[in-house]
Amino acid sequence: MTSLGRTTIGVTSERGEDAVVRTERLTRCFGTGAGTVVAVRGVTVSVTSGDRIALTGPSGSGKSTLLHLLAGLVTPTSGSVCWPDADPDAAPVAAGLVFQGRSLVPNLNVTENVRLPLLFAGCREADATNRAHAALSRLGICALATAMPDTLSGGQAQRVGIARVLAAAPRLILADEPTGQLDHAAAALVIDVLLGAADDLGSALIVSTHDPVVARRLPMEWAMRDGRLRRTSLDGQRR
Repeated sequence: MTSLGRTTIGVTSERGEDAVVRTERLTRCFGTGAGTVVAVRGVTVSVTSGDRIALTGPSGSGKSTLLHLLAGLVTPTSGSVCWPDADPDAAPVAAGLVFQGRSLVPNLNVTENVRLPLLFAGCREADATNRAHAALSRLGICALATAMPDTLSGGQAQRVGIARVLAAAPRLILADEPTGQLDHAAAALVIDVLLGAADDLGSALIVSTHDPVVARRLPMEWAMRDGRLRRTSLDGQRR
């Protein structure tokens, strides 16, 4: 449902599937008083495992903040976000976020970075290492397994960040400008990998992007402006 004249926008699944994540009137503000910035304004969404969503909008429109809220990394100022079938004691995890900037631990090599969230989740070291290597292989960067972060290019570091998320097998894959530092060929590969991983894992996928070529690879679009959300489908119809 969508109420175009109101701040609160409802975006719901049309397939009747169980939701991976739901939000209700989700709002996030930064600052206080006259300097308050409302980054996300009253967003109500329901995302299912079959959803493949491009999150578009100008810089400062609230895209990154919304992804951080959906990943549980930021606390809402008001409203709520929940993961209905999340089990904190079992894999896969509820959500995994590919950060926009460099996010690797500098004193750990690539394999150690990729397996780190699995170890925190209680995975055995051998299993975590195997899953890390499998994720690196999926992205075609096995040769970087023992490399240190300060030896990586921006594009390589971004792909390692993607591998770290995929190794954890999340129910919701969130990617914040994952192709921003990549050339067209590498960007196409990353989107192929994200789409393939979402299919293999049965996960939902939301990709924040400024690139219309990337956006067209996903059948649904969430467009943000001034913290407000609108959805359009592949046929261009606003919902």
